[in-house]
Amino acid sequence: MRAVVQRVSRAKVTVDGEITGEIGRGILLLLGVAAKDTENDARYLVDKTLNLRIFEDADGKMNLSLLDVDGGLLVVSQFTLYGDTRRGRRPSFIDAAPPEQANRLYEYFVEESRKQLSKVKTGRFQTMMIVEIINDGPVTIILDSEKTI
Repeated sequence: MRAVVQRVSRAKVTVDGEITGEIGRGILLLLGVAAKDTENDARYLVDKTLNLRIFEDADGKMNLSLLDVDGGLLVVSQFTLYGDTRRGRRPSFIDAAPPEQANRLYEYFVEESRKQLSKVKTGRFQTMMIVEIINDGPVTIILDSEKTI
């Protein structure tokens, strides 16, 4: 499972003119699911995301987590994180999970996040989304459940 974590001042997702998710200060998380991913990968990324110390404390140091600042989490499915561009010019998505598996693990990620954080919002799986963000910093971190060591 891969995630692009962006610290934001605010973010929102719109589908067909309808806002499906909107947060103030917090994290916009683009989430990609690989064919070999399991619930263990989702739990690992939930823990990493919610406890990642990327928010500034009173001294301006990145010492606080999303849980510490009681921020929002906006989760957007993003199968293109598994685009392989090593050959040719068009990405191959052979490593991405099929839609049914990807949606199940995406929903599981959201559900697990909501157990610890009240402000969890989402995009809409397998739709064309307009994602608007005000990146704070900018701070952008890439997480990958395969790279745990």
